[in-house]
Order: sequence, then structure tokens, then C-alpha cells
Amino acid sequence: MPTQAESQRALIETRNLGKRVATRDGELSILTAVDLVIHPAETVAIIGESGSGKSTLLSLLAGLDTPSSGSVTVAGRELTALDEDGRAALRNSLIGFVFQSFQLLPGLTALENVMLPLELAGNADAEHAARALLQRVGLAQRLTHTPRQLSGGEQQRVALARAFVTQPSILFADEPTGNLDSKTGSHIIDLMFELNRERNTTLVLVTHDASLAARCDRTIGLVAGRLA
Repeated sequence: MPTQAESQRALIETRNLGKRVATRDGELSILTAVDLVIHPAETVAIIGESGSGKSTLLSLLAGLDTPSSGSVTVAGRELTALDEDGRAALRNSLIGFVFQSFQLLPGLTALENVMLPLELAGNADAEHAARALLQRVGLAQRLTHTPRQLSGGEQQRVALARAFVTQPSILFADEPTGNLDSKTGSHIIDLMFELNRERNTTLVLVTHDASLAARCDRTIGLVAGRLA
């Protein structure tokens, strides 16, 4: 259980967090009694075998899913006390995402994909900010290309630019190199950590890659849904 001092410094905190789902064979426990604290600007890796609950934990921390028990508090707001609109507003103001599958909109160009979260937030300077960040990730010559015209590594660079363009306090990354070859993946990870340092973002990533986890300040291990 986090101490009072830890709770006061926390950007993300869970208490007795659990997630259960109903199956044909009865109730399945995915996460059980997870207590953790993540501080501002910390880099944290969540590791564990396939099926250990890593991605479920990330979804709960981000407010993309709701727990069966316990609580998640982000920047002083308890997610379980918010409705879906409230959780979405919190995500839009504080959180960026990078996924294994890139999740770019196929009908939009690289520039339009990065501009989108700013436009949704009503930012009048969306195009300038998106251009600057795409240049920062080395894609100044690929602004008008759609995802199918980009390599996997280029698509993940666009995804990184989109994640950071809103200047989030927290970046959640779920197996960010899972669909990339090792050389391309290594370049993407270097870039992600560079952007993270430049912007003093709190990084929470799910990975099965021990070398990637070792680059983080701290590692959280899950075994069968419990903290190791």
C-alpha cells in the first residue's frame, strides 16, 4: 500500500486495483490487488509473460477501461468517479498514446493525423505544431503521405509525433516496437526517449523486451495478474 508521502507526490496511483471478466466457465481474474505509485517525469516499464495483465493494467491507468475493484487516481482525479466523458476529457488534456499497431487514420496524411488531436481540442495553431514535430521526428518530406505510403517505422514516427503534439503529461506506450524489425524498433525507442526527456513527460510502457525495460527508471513485473 502506498504511503501518504508517496500518494502526495504521485501522478498515477492505484489502490487494490482488480479486473475480472465473465467467461463461459465462470469469472476470470485478470488483475488482483495491484497497488502502485508512479511519479511525475518517471519512466516505468510494465513487464510480464503474455496474459499476465500488462495491457489491461495500462488500459485501466489510462481510463480506457474500468476496474472491477479498487481505484485509479491520475493527477489527483479518481478515474472511477468520472463518467466516460470525464475520462475522455482527462485523457485529452493529460495523456498521449503509442500503440503496437500505430492506429493512424488511413484516409489522412501524416500531417493530418498529427494535427487531428489539436484540431479536436480547438487549437488554432494545429498545422504549425504538427509540422514542427513531424520535422523533429525526421518526416519533413513525408507530410502529404498517407499511412499506406509509409513504412512501419515511418508510421510509428507519425504516431510518436501525434502522441507528443498535445504536450501530454503522461505517455502510455503498449509494445511500441512490436510490429517493427529490431533495427527500426531501436531507432524508434531512441526517438521516444529523446522526446520524453525533452518534454519531461512521464512514460509508462508495456514491453516484453528486457533491454527496453532496462532503459526505464523502474520496472513493474506482473505474474498472473499480481505484482511480482
